[in-house]
Amino acid sequence: MNRKIRAAILGPGNIGIDLMMKVLRSKNLELVLVSGIEKESLGLKMAKERGIDDTYLGIDGILERKGDIDLVFDCTSAYAHLKHAPLLKEAGIFAVDLTPAGVGPVVVPSINLDKALSEANNVNMITCGAQACVPLAYAVQRVTPVDYAEMVTGASASAVGPAGRSNTNEFKKTSKRALLEVAGVKTAKVINIINPAKPPAIMRNTVYAVCDLGKFAEICDSVDDMVKTVQQYVPGYRLKIRPQVVGDHIVIINEVESAGDYFPKYAGNLDIITAAAVRVAEVYAEKRLGGK
Repeated sequence: MNRKIRAAILGPGNIGIDLMMKVLRSKNLELVLVSGIEKESLGLKMAKERGIDDTYLGIDGILERKGDIDLVFDCTSAYAHLKHAPLLKEAGIFAVDLTPAGVGPVVVPSINLDKALSEANNVNMITCGAQACVPLAYAVQRVTPVDYAEMVTGASASAVGPAGRSNTNEFKKTSKRALLEVAGVKTAKVINIINPAKPPAIMRNTVYAVCDLGKFAEICDSVDDMVKTVQQYVPGYRLKIRPQVVGDHIVIINEVESAGDYFPKYAGNLDIITAAAVRVAEVYAEKRLGGK
């Protein structure tokens, strides 16, 4: 009896390579295929070196083995995933979408993972900024209603590739959706900054929340608890500045350091989304293997 969920990675770029390193350590996931469209890509070469089946047939390579694959991490692009999603659904393959396509419910593992897994066969990992900021907004919201939340994410230019730059509008839309639907704030705004600093700066994020300042002590406790929860799957997630009252709102600043599986330490923006995706897949596997 197979006691692991069979997984595949679609899109063996930097995100896909880091995922490969993480999935290979998993106790519940077996990486059976890495699929891309560039025959000589580094990701496919690294998969082959590790004894993992590889193909350059893209989504077709996945579908050819649909009976052998339970779960796919889609690391391509928002545009591509819109095409992939119905094909994966028809094939009965659970999709963990690391693009900002937003086809399935948006999921932040520290907040709504069980609910998302019970509702769909395709879940969306939103964006790196949302994975970093939505937990903080939610930590405030669960204490007192947030009338307005604003997230400002800053990632090194060295850690933002062509796909990330071309998907900027999708990033903002999907991140705002997560603030509204997952964090539960009333109104929201999203700002993304690509930091050109040399040497590259670590990912840093700021959350502003307009709320009842009379519950500030409870908010601080809630934020501390949330940080500990996120650190269970993103060890490099930490507060840079604990909640501060500024005028009529609260300001929280955090930073994210990469675990160094493949990405450099400053690329926490990339590491947080792969770590969150693996967390989703692990819990999905536990439920499947446990018969839930």
